[in-house]
Amino acid sequence: MSEYQYYEFAAIDRPLSVDEQAGLRAISTRAQITPTSFVNHYEWRDLKADPRRLVEHHFDAFLYLANWGTHRLMFRLPAEVLRASVTAGVGQYLVGDCSTAWTADGFVVIDLLAEDEDGEYDAEWLDGSGLLASIVPVRAELMAGDLRLLYFAWLLAVQNHEVEEDAVEPLVPPGLGQLSAALSAVAGFLRIDPDLVAVAAECSAPLNAADTLAELPGWLTQLPAENKDDLLLRVARGDGVRVRAELLAGCRRAAAPIETGDVSGRSAADLLTASRWRREDRQRAAAEHAQRRAEERRRAAELARENHLSELAGRQDQAWREVVELVERRTAADYDAAAGLLHELAEVCRREGTSEAFAVRAQQLRREQRRKISFIQRLDRLGMV
Repeated sequence: MSEYQYYEFAAIDRPLSVDEQAGLRAISTRAQITPTSFVNHYEWRDLKADPRRLVEHHFDAFLYLANWGTHRLMFRLPAEVLRASVTAGVGQYLVGDCSTAWTADGFVVIDLLAEDEDGEYDAEWLDGSGLLASIVPVRAELMAGDLRLLYFAWLLAVQNHEVEEDAVEPLVPPGLGQLSAALSAVAGFLRIDPDLVAVAAECSAPLNAADTLAELPGWLTQLPAENKDDLLLRVARGDGVRVRAELLAGCRRAAAPIETGDVSGRSAADLLTASRWRREDRQRAAAEHAQRRAEERRRAAELARENHLSELAGRQDQAWREVVELVERRTAADYDAAAGLLHELAEVCRREGTSEAFAVRAQQLRREQRRKISFIQRLDRLGMV
């Protein structure tokens, strides 16, 4: 099996200049390069550049996957957007080898890594095309003060046993039970155990994004006029996405600081144990459901067969004529159908106590059709000797 590596970079806040695109072209002559993206895949080769450096200098999001099971995501965010309530808490979420963060040129870069150590990567991840587009909205969510992406990074470390068992989980952000499509895509791409996510969500408050928007008009009235003018100017210059994130994050911190989460007191071991119990309960329930469905199908099949045999009992002479007509067609499929119908007639006669009459009629049929060797062989296999 050949190697496959997929690299996709996205520029979100600012398009790439002509010179920047030319610099990327020097890295790869076969990549797809646009003012907002750099996409390439390799077989038997690697990208001739460090993805970390490319993200630091050019791009806001990065996705990588390899067919041996490595999945990687990077997001670059303006440092000023990750203000006190977020920046101070980044360290408590990004632990172990699966997640890191660093600053570069006024940005914070978050790097998330998932390895398939068991070698059981799914075929659905053998092509990265389109994956980053489904994931990249989480960047805007984080910029607006939503910490669920960071909490996922901590869960990934717990899942990988990179966290001490007695380590208490960090602040639990709201909305873990109401994942956006982008967050669901992140969880799937990083292979975070859905049972672990479900257990974590038990201590997560509801997401009150609508409440934040409702509070926004009142909060805006408290902003100094010069701040508003600066924000409007930035929007006019094309910085609207970042301005929106700053406004939502600021409003969220001012109106509902509790939204940064709450300490549940659960340890990493507690979460792993509860997720294992939940998985076992779910698998048990699924097995019981499958067993019930199988029993229902079996009873339905038995009822259908009983109805069919009852209907056949009322038209036995017609069924015998059908057998002869089928045999006369001289095809393998018709021989099978004729033998099957005879088998059902034998069952009907057994139930009615007329098996001897059936045997006589079957022997007569054998004599009449003795030259049709394939049909006779079918009767022999059914025990109609």
